[in-house]
Amino acid sequence: MSLEADWFLRAHPEITTIEALLPDCNGVMRGKWVPRHKLAKIFDGELKLPKTALSLDIWGRDVEELVFAAGDADGICRPVEGSLLPTPWAAGGQHGQVMLSMYDADGSAYMGDPRHVLKQVLTRYQEAGWRPVVAAELEFSLVQWDESVPLHTCPSPAGSGPVGGNTYGLDVLNHHQDMMEDLRLACEVQDLPFDGVVKESAPSQYEINMTHVDNPVLAAKQIMMMKRLIKGVAAKHGLIASFMPKPFEDESGNGMHIHCSVLDESGANIFDDGSEKGSPLLHNAIGGCLLNMADSVAIFAPSYNAYRRFQKGAHAPTFPSWGYENRTVAVRVPAGSKAARRLEHRVAGADANPYLAFAVLLSAMLDGIEQNISPGEPIKGDGYSQEKETLPVYMPDAVRLFSDSDFIRNSLGEELQRIFTLTKQQEIEEFRRRITLLEYQSFLERL
Repeated sequence: MSLEADWFLRAHPEITTIEALLPDCNGVMRGKWVPRHKLAKIFDGELKLPKTALSLDIWGRDVEELVFAAGDADGICRPVEGSLLPTPWAAGGQHGQVMLSMYDADGSAYMGDPRHVLKQVLTRYQEAGWRPVVAAELEFSLVQWDESVPLHTCPSPAGSGPVGGNTYGLDVLNHHQDMMEDLRLACEVQDLPFDGVVKESAPSQYEINMTHVDNPVLAAKQIMMMKRLIKGVAAKHGLIASFMPKPFEDESGNGMHIHCSVLDESGANIFDDGSEKGSPLLHNAIGGCLLNMADSVAIFAPSYNAYRRFQKGAHAPTFPSWGYENRTVAVRVPAGSKAARRLEHRVAGADANPYLAFAVLLSAMLDGIEQNISPGEPIKGDGYSQEKETLPVYMPDAVRLFSDSDFIRNSLGEELQRIFTLTKQQEIEEFRRRITLLEYQSFLERL
């Protein structure tokens, strides 16, 4: 038995079940529950799952073409370092969790696993002597379920729905004080970089801030764990914490804003040249983000619902753009200390797989630097009113661009590009054939 597993079992005699978690391409946790005495076998590499567990559609269905092509072969699942932890929100405190990563039978990394894809991207930075620093802002909604629609849980005037989102409202946080305190304590137990929570602009919408990390693979793991933690703690309090990008039609959706800078071997920020505008490398990195943004939208907006976010004035960018201290553009350069000069990428929805979101963002930045790409002039004022070349706002268009993209193939690899494309195409087909309530209301009696 590994030292980590042995220590964990000795430290937590109350834990009876281990939740073995494998994040798929959608960012949904797959895996197994195993009894505590099987933990040693996981650390010995004896846990296997089909490789296609990484490419299930959002409903957990196989993509038949992928299953039949390789005979649904197994991969070896190994624990991710530092992920063996208690789950304090579980009933009775009897569950622990460990995250997994997929390997081929010969021990090599399976490149359909988003974690390995991100690690491969980072080797290019390591070869240059650079370390990316990333941080995320995660937006989510706290709702309750009423048969077929979600309901707000924020306080509202008697006899009416909420009027506005009460942005930064402390009274709303007080309304959920018990849950927020449990959330903070759970972050301490799981050693997650909780950096505060704020009330966001839409009713029942909140944002968790996470501290910056100079290891994007670790940061992506922490985001996956944080999302699971928030959902688990909310459920304990009878609430649904949803990272659905657009849960309410007429309100701002949930995004995942990514802040990123790059350090050299001496620890200096390559985006800082002492000026207010930032270094030429910062501008090149932004240029690469803009150039490759359309091809990457399927990663930033992986669900059918995610495309509801891309509307003017809805706090989601609608075309490749950048600017200083401007929240109406796709890539923002925040104000602040020159030594902390960074870009903020504002395209991704809260549903994006953080491993893949970081992978395409970092690849795009490096592409811009290597090709000396200029981002053009920064946008001033309302970016929505200055729309030029638009991003794909329909999922089929985004998936088509992704599937045909040389940038995606070079950045994420052919295997990830293939399995992600086929998974998304299956989801699109399911939505395409379904008849919605709006269609009945529009056509059933009129035609």
